[in-house]
Amino acid sequence: MSYVALVTLLLLIEYMYFTGQAGMARGKAGIKAPAMTGDETFERALRVQVNTLEQLIITIPAMWICANYFRADVAAILGAIFFLGRLVYRSAYMKDPTTRVSGMVTGFLANIVLILSAGWGVLANLLG
Repeated sequence: MSYVALVTLLLLIEYMYFTGQAGMARGKAGIKAPAMTGDETFERALRVQVNTLEQLIITIPAMWICANYFRADVAAILGAIFFLGRLVYRSAYMKDPTTRVSGMVTGFLANIVLILSAGWGVLANLLG
């Protein structure tokens, strides 16, 4: 479970970094809150932050359920794959949003396998 905890911390640090990057882009562009538009770089950074938050609500619980009911090593590996997918997603999105697909698909597939593994583990525990 220590690796799952480590990956969880990495995901939280990554999200904090993305949040900081969005905040810095807002400041650099001079966009005053609560405005959410007006500069393409800020909008991209904000979209990366928000999309990551949307995904983390799936990833983190699924990773811990998978670790608890299926296998902790599988959960940690899939969480790490999601983490790397988010880095690819951000890098691509900041250059050209149309190239973000590989990072998005990587994270999406990791989440699907996490959910399936977690579900399998829970069902096996309930039935077994």
